[in-house]
Amino acid sequence: EDRLVESGGDSVTAGGSLTLSCAAPEHIYSNNYIGWFRQAPGKEREGVAAIYTSGSSMWYHDSVKGRFTISRDNAKNMVKLQMNSLKPEDSAMYYCAADPRRLLLGAKCAELSEYAHWGQGTRVTVSS
Repeated sequence: EDRLVESGGDSVTAGGSLTLSCAAPEHIYSNNYIGWFRQAPGKEREGVAAIYTSGSSMWYHDSVKGRFTISRDNAKNMVKLQMNSLKPEDSAMYYCAADPRRLLLGAKCAELSEYAHWGQGTRVTVSS
């Protein structure tokens, strides 16, 4: 099935850490950009981080630089988002998307349907 599957969402207290995973079928994972988006209730969806699975290109939203780390596990066709020093404002539904274009770097478009593949999301709740 041509779908990305997110996992790892949970409820944590502020200052805590979580690692989200985005699993993709091999034909989607290879030579694609994979990025993370998030959407909090009542807010617009925003890009968080992105990475190129076959190179070194990556991007972070300013609000997560120094706290979040995106990485790829080519053996498992998986992209992970390590989130440290979590804040209540990080609470959101987190989605991943994949696309062969560089659009995900910078995530100028936050509409998931603009990308070739995306998942159903995983929820992160950070309490103060």
